[in-house]
Amino acid sequence: MATPDSFARRLRAREQLAGYWISCDNPVAVERIARLGYDYIGVDGQHGVLSQPGWSAAMMAVDAGARAAGVIRVPSVDPVAIGAALDTGARGVIVPMVESPEQAEIAVRATRHWPAGTRSLAGPVRAQFRLGDVPAEIDEGVVCIVMIETLAAINDLEKICATPGLDAVYLGPADLSVALGGRYFGDPAVQPALQEATTAIADAARNAGIAAGIHCMDGESAARALSGGFTFATISSDITHLEQAAAAHLAAARGAGVS
Repeated sequence: MATPDSFARRLRAREQLAGYWISCDNPVAVERIARLGYDYIGVDGQHGVLSQPGWSAAMMAVDAGARAAGVIRVPSVDPVAIGAALDTGARGVIVPMVESPEQAEIAVRATRHWPAGTRSLAGPVRAQFRLGDVPAEIDEGVVCIVMIETLAAINDLEKICATPGLDAVYLGPADLSVALGGRYFGDPAVQPALQEATTAIADAARNAGIAAGIHCMDGESAARALSGGFTFATISSDITHLEQAAAAHLAAARGAGVS
């Protein structure tokens, strides 16, 4: 089982990891999920409803479970946002919409202290209590993951994967589906092209010796991804499962004669 302290090492070693996605600002629910045995909990700071203070609350909830590592998807490649996310004690960042090796390098450097990068030493905030105050040791415990979800990123895939210091790439299937010409996520018209891109991402990461991740809609899809070349997979989300469970119970109740 992964621990927060072993997460970065295991991800860099391309061990298979399973995570869960958080979109709602509900620390109590995050703590319960973090205790289930997932290797990491991804907190959505891009499309979720969590503002920056919510990132800290979510990381405290993850740490309370003492089993999973917390990572944050930041809004953009902005080094200020990346630094703010890591100051919460997150063990890594997922950086969306990265389209070039130059942008990947900006992201990597924002997660590393001088001389390897541009990150400011956090000082007496949560990151210090989780990762210490020695810059090189902090850097060893933090991962930089960039998302591949546009045609420009696919066209520069090998160069992005070869970015020095990059720990992983992460496939965003929804945006990539649209970028490939789909009208919506899951459009069958682009499934062959999406599958080709999916294979290319896993292969490019393997060739570069870095981890490859993907967001999946359910555990079965995650199992297929992990057996098909990806090294980590994130399973669905809290808001999706909440809606699915509520709808299923409503259907069962009405099926039993409740109007």
